[in-house]
Amino acid sequence: MAKPQKDILTKLADAGEEAFSRVAGSQKTTRVFDSLTGLRERIEDLQRKVRGIDELQKRVEKLEKQVTELKKPKTTRSRSTSGTARKSSSGSSSRSTTRKKSST
Repeated sequence: MAKPQKDILTKLADAGEEAFSRVAGSQKTTRVFDSLTGLRERIEDLQRKVRGIDELQKRVEKLEKQVTELKKPKTTRSRSTSGTARKSSSGSSSRSTTRKKSST
């Protein structure tokens, strides 16, 4: 009785090997493996891009800090300087009207 059981196991093993070889040699199987390979390459590319985003985020934060520092109000000295410039420019405009009156 040991022999019939061995024959059944041999038949099952042969059938499994035959099925496996059919699946492995199929064009559909080749397409599936090609698709999986392409998917792996796209995932690796995506991972590289995401790593680059982290670096860009750090650069943006640094630039935002610089912009906020530039937006801070300036000292009062620069304001007083601009006031004296206005006074001298208003004096030159009164001179130009005087010249016009004298030439007519």
